[in-house]
Order: sequence, then C-alpha cells, then structure tokens
Amino acid sequence: MGKKATVLGIAGFGTVGTGLARILDENRERIIQRMGCDIRIKTILVRDLTKTRTYTPTSTTTSGTPENTVRFTATPADLVNDPEIDIIVELMGGIEAAYDLISLALKAGKHVVTANKALLAERGQELFALAREKNLCLYYEASSVGGVPVIQTLKESLASNRILKLTGIMNGTANYILSEMSSNGLDFSTALAQAQELGYAEADPSFDIDGVDTAHKLVLLMRLAFGQHYALEDLPVSGIRNVAKEDISFAREFGYRLKLIGQARDVDGAIEAGVFPALVKYTFLLARVGGNYNAVRIEGNAVGPIMLHGQGAGDLPTGSAVLSDVMAIIKDKDRPNNTGWTMPELPPANILPPEQAVSQHYFRFSVADRPGVMGTIASAMAEHDISIAQAIQKGNGDQEVVPVVFITHEAPMGSVKATLDAIEHTDFIAAPTVHYRIL
Repeated sequence: MGKKATVLGIAGFGTVGTGLARILDENRERIIQRMGCDIRIKTILVRDLTKTRTYTPTSTTTSGTPENTVRFTATPADLVNDPEIDIIVELMGGIEAAYDLISLALKAGKHVVTANKALLAERGQELFALAREKNLCLYYEASSVGGVPVIQTLKESLASNRILKLTGIMNGTANYILSEMSSNGLDFSTALAQAQELGYAEADPSFDIDGVDTAHKLVLLMRLAFGQHYALEDLPVSGIRNVAKEDISFAREFGYRLKLIGQARDVDGAIEAGVFPALVKYTFLLARVGGNYNAVRIEGNAVGPIMLHGQGAGDLPTGSAVLSDVMAIIKDKDRPNNTGWTMPELPPANILPPEQAVSQHYFRFSVADRPGVMGTIASAMAEHDISIAQAIQKGNGDQEVVPVVFITHEAPMGSVKATLDAIEHTDFIAAPTVHYRIL
C-alpha cells in the first residue's frame, strides 16, 4: 500500500459526515492510487450514541475486507487525545463547542479540517494564529460554496494574480427561492415553503434568506482574495425576505434576473463589499444559475474573469470538499498553507465607505396616480446627480396607486440615500420605495 494510513477523527456525523464516509468507502481504491496511502476513519464524535445511523462506515483493506469497525463516542477527548488520529474533521457546526474542539486539537498537534463558515468568519483570526504557532494545517474548502473549489482556486491557482473582483451566488436556498419566483411566478412565502419541503431550507431559514450565510462565506473569500481581514460586523448585509413578485416581473421586463449576491471588489486599493439582492443582466452567466446551485465569478488582473459553478450543499458535494482538504493536508502537512498568505496575521481591511459604492440602480415607487409625479421624482434624482436610463409607469386609469419604475445610470449609494430621503417625505408616496442595485 505504500505510506502508513492517515487516520481521521470526525466530530459530527450528519449530512456532510455521512457523505464523507460514503466517498471514502466507495472511492477507496482511487484515493489510494492518488495518495499512495489509505485514509480511514477511526472515531466519530456524536451527541447521541443511541441514534440510528443512516450509514455506518468501515475502514477496509484494498481487497475490500473489513479492517476495523469505526467507533462512535460522545467524549471529545477520545478524538483529541488519541495518538493514532492524525486529522480531526470538525462538522458539528455552531461556534463555541466547535471553537473549543479545534483549539484543543491544534494544541494537541493535530491537523484540522472544518466546514464551519460561521466559526471562521467570526473567530478565524484566532484559530489561524494558533495553527500558525503550532505549524499545523487548518483547512476549510467546504466552508464556502460547498463542493465548488473556490478556496483552493484563490489560495493556489490564482495566487499570482491581484484579485480585482469576486461576485457570487453563495446560498442555494436563496437562489432556489428566487429562481422559483422568477421561473414559475411563485410569491416569496410559497417558494420558501417549497424549499423547506424539499429540504433546501431549514425550519428557521433566517441565515439563508437574510444574507447571513452568504456574509460568512464572503468574509472567508475576501481574506483569501485580498489578504485583509474584513470584519463580519463591518459588512453591509441585506437579504431577500421582502422581495415581491412585482419586482421579479419588472426585472424580467427590463432584461434582468434578481439574485442574492455577495460581492467584493478592489476600488483603488480599498475594498467595496456587501451582500444584497441585485438585478443581474439575463445575458450574464450568473443570471442563469438556477435552482439550489451556487456560482462564484472571480476576476484577476492576469487571468481575467473565470467562473466556478456547482452544488453549494449536500452530502456528497460537501463531503467531496472536506475530503479534498484531507488529501491536501497529507501533501502539505510539513508546509501548511492556511490563509494563502505568509503574513503572521492579516491586516484589517481598508474598507470603502458604503455610501461611496457605485453601481446602476433599480427603483420602484408606489405613488398616487396624478399628473406630475414622475417629473417630481426625476427632478429629485437629478438634484442628487442620478441620471435616468429607463423609466416606466404602469396603470390603467382605475387605480389610485400605481408603480413607477426607474433604471438609472451609475451613481454612488450616498446619492441614492439622499434621493430616497427626499422623496419618501412627499405626499404622493403610498408605500415604502423598493431599491435594488444592478450588477
């Protein structure tokens, strides 16, 4: 077989852990051919030892005969203190317990793989510092966009590039909801209920639909792309909870699709970043990413634009990403490459103030149907240096309130806010104005 088998301890055996175990069992011979050694699971940490498992892994020899039966435990020390375990794979989720386990694992001299985006977004700086101190690997491909290899792409394949921009659809639940609203005319609540029935959305979908999950992922990608730490609490985040069928329809009429976007770009050395629903031109590849799929578009100064597309969640796609980290550690364990940068600690991000972010914009005003309203709105925009590219007013003469929709040329967010503040105080506005950025 060649080298000694690499031994794993897994913390958490839900969807991703089960997928990882299945891939190891089903692809064992191919993995050995690539790595020159076996990778086997010894111990799995779970909360409930009495729970019936949908899949029970076994480590096997190349002939397919059982070599040992995997042990389940409820005691973290059984992973951390076992001298046979080389790599601990953290798949528990949450913050505090996962942080404690990873810290103990690193202090015990064990490499770590995690899929925990929330933990790394909130406390990654501390864990990366500890891993660097111990000269150990802390790898996290599965933490961002599931089975799509965006971490490794930024860390290795595009390492020679200055990254100019990264833009992504990073949450499959939100993308499924918006796709159903766009393609099948569903309202938000119906599309969300459908996503929950299919298992794409949790009973409490807040992290997905409010943009928090995308924000966690974007923070991790910005570290790799720009070599700076953009604190989660500084990131502007808005979700899709209030997206209306009416705006999906208007977007299509103008030739756009509405998507939940995570974006960061270099603006003269400062980082402009945020999570927000945005109109994307239907001819762009991102606009055509449907269902629960994810995609990330990266633009480098040497390579130009590239796009990675695939399933952002699920047992096998995410398990595949976890296993890719395990295999990378076997190769990299003497020279860890955790952050993609050589600095002992990434410096704080040079953040572009959100009001200086420039883009095109979409507005839908709900107004009283009377003469001069569109002209008043246009004048308010002009007063704040916003130029109108397209405008339509919908109404049949019988309605007291009608929608007026504008597509603008590029303008800074500060001008948008000033315009909205001025217009919202007029007596013809019948409902809160809807505003989205346009990519």
